[in-house]
Amino acid sequence: MLIKTLFRVILFTLFIANSSIVNAQSYAFISNQIDNTVAVIDLKTKKVIKSITVTGKPVGIAVNNKKQQVYVSTPRGAGFTVIDINQLEAIKEVKVGGASVGIAASPDGKRIFVADWYENTVSIFSSHDFKLEKKLTVGRSPSGLAISPDSRWLYVANRSDNSISQIDLTTMRVRNTTKVGQHPFGIKLNKSGDTLYTANVESDDISVLSTKNLKRIKRIKVGERPYAISLALDESLLFVTNQDDSSISVIDTHTLKEIKQIEVGEKPEGISTGLDDQHVYVANWFDGTVSVIDANSLMLVDSIIAGEGSRAFGDFISE
Repeated sequence: MLIKTLFRVILFTLFIANSSIVNAQSYAFISNQIDNTVAVIDLKTKKVIKSITVTGKPVGIAVNNKKQQVYVSTPRGAGFTVIDINQLEAIKEVKVGGASVGIAASPDGKRIFVADWYENTVSIFSSHDFKLEKKLTVGRSPSGLAISPDSRWLYVANRSDNSISQIDLTTMRVRNTTKVGQHPFGIKLNKSGDTLYTANVESDDISVLSTKNLKRIKRIKVGERPYAISLALDESLLFVTNQDDSSISVIDTHTLKEIKQIEVGEKPEGISTGLDDQHVYVANWFDGTVSVIDANSLMLVDSIIAGEGSRAFGDFISE
């Protein structure tokens, strides 16, 4: 009897835990570059519930769930804007210099990383007081950023150098740099941090790297001008935005082969996967919309009007 009771308690606990994940309040933060706004989409209702003014032609998005904040890169503002997730208000502007595009938050929530397109640097800020901790010189035209799950390693896509840099965040030194395809832009790490994917804009392919030594595993042909990447369905599928095809390439991560292309809005750029690990959200720059893809059926299931010039480059969904 005791065993049965314990079993029921365990099942109930698991049910509550899973329900809380599915039903957790979650937003998509979409930077609209032409509008100078960030649209906040409630992912339960699939509707824009607020439009937050962010001047400086916003592009990059990074969500810091630990701090309940969102960081928005502003190339014309030479820095980034901080949005409070609970208030859904812009609360601070931080100067960086040059033209910030790529932006990311460390998984432990302690640091903010900003890639400066013109200065060929990555600036590291404390999320506690927004003070600059370090400015690192990297390759030319740094864009996409990714941080390992343990917040130890930083990966930078150096667009004009056709390379990826791996930086040790303990020593603040570049450990390794590897050539990939032409003009890498968006990059994505898997959850274990042992595999890195890069979208190579000019060579129309994806590079797959082992992070152990930045060894190149494979290059996979996709559509025209791939821009950004997301993973879904327990990382079994990789989704890639193809700007000039107005499509999403779907790659099987086990076989490392493209299995489908899905038509979305015009000029897709930013892409992120929802908390359910099933719905994939795509920001379409020319359409000003967000396309919603079901990763199980590999079908387009919804389209949401976000604003003019939707880019959302980075991880833009909050927990």
